[in-house]
Amino acid sequence: MNLSFSFIIPVYNRPDEIRELLESFVQQTYSSSYEIVIVEDGSTIDSKKEVARFQDELTISYFEKPNSGPGDSRNYGMRHAKGNYFIILDSDCILPPQYLAAASKALEEKFVHCYGGPDAAHTSFSLVQKAINYAMTAVLTTGGIRGNKTAVGKFQPRSFNMGISKEAFEKVGGYGKIHPGEDPDLTIRIWNAGYQTKLIPEAFVYHKRRIDWNKFYIQVNKFGMVRPILNKWHPGTAKVTYWFPTFFCAGFLVSIVLSLLGIVLPLWLYTGYFVLLFVDSLLKNRSLAIAVLSLFAVLIQFVGYGCGFLKSTILINFSGKPPQEVFPKLFFK
Repeated sequence: MNLSFSFIIPVYNRPDEIRELLESFVQQTYSSSYEIVIVEDGSTIDSKKEVARFQDELTISYFEKPNSGPGDSRNYGMRHAKGNYFIILDSDCILPPQYLAAASKALEEKFVHCYGGPDAAHTSFSLVQKAINYAMTAVLTTGGIRGNKTAVGKFQPRSFNMGISKEAFEKVGGYGKIHPGEDPDLTIRIWNAGYQTKLIPEAFVYHKRRIDWNKFYIQVNKFGMVRPILNKWHPGTAKVTYWFPTFFCAGFLVSIVLSLLGIVLPLWLYTGYFVLLFVDSLLKNRSLAIAVLSLFAVLIQFVGYGCGFLKSTILINFSGKPPQEVFPKLFFK
C-alpha cells in the first residue's frame, strides 16, 4: 500500500503549543511529502499567525469550526484530509526528528490499519510534568501499557499519538461524543470491524500535559468515570484490573486503620511499594526531586481514578439512567 500521511491536530486556545509542534515537524527526517491538518476547535485565541510562519516550510491545511470537542474535531480533520493514512496528535506534543520515518518503516514492515506510539518526557519539561509523565507511563502504575512492548496485537492506542487508515476511519465512523474515553471506544470499534492494532515503540512523542496537580486529579478522575461507561458499551472488554486503583485506595485506608490497632504488615507492604516506585523513578529520571514528586503523582492518579471508577460503576449500573444523563459533562452534544 502506497501510504500518504496526513497529521490531524485539533487545537483549542493553544497557539504556543502549535508553534512548538510545527517547529518539530520542520526537523523531521522523513523525505517524502506529508500534510498537516490543523483544526481550530472554536478557539477565542487562534493559531493563524503561528501557522502562517510555517506555510513556506510545511504543507499545512488550516480549518476553523465551532467548538464541538476533540473527537469531533479529529473527525472533521480526517474528512478534509488528502492522505490515506491519518496520524492524530494532541497539540501539546512535540515530535522527535525520526518520528514519521519510524512510523512509516514499521507500517511498511507490517501494515496495520491502526497503531499507537508511546509518550516520553522531554528534557525541557518541568519537574511536575516529568513526575506526571512517570505516573502515566511507568510499568509499576496503571499507565504501564502505554510503553509496554508485550501489548502488541491488542494495544489500545491513545489519540495524543495514534494512526488510523482512511479505510478504517470510514468503516467505523471515527470518534464518538464521549470525552475523555473517545480513543479506547474508537479502538474497540476498530477491533470489532476486524482490523488489528499495534504499538510502534520507536514512534514516540514528547507529551507535555500542561496541567497542575488539581487539573491532573480532575483528568484521572474523569478517566475513572469513563471506564465503566466503556465497559457497559463493550462488555467483552471489561477487566478486573480496572478495579486495581479502587482496591489500592481502599486497602491503603484499611492498612492505616490496622496499623493503629497494632497490625503493621499491610502498611509495610504499601511502604515497600512506594519505595519501589521511588527507586524506579530515581533510576529513570536521575533526579531526587522528580522521584519524590512521582510518589505524589502516583497517589493522585490512584485516588482520582479509583474514586471516579467506583462512583461511575455504582451510578451507571444502578441509577437506571443512560450515561449521558448521569455524567453530561463527559459528553459533547
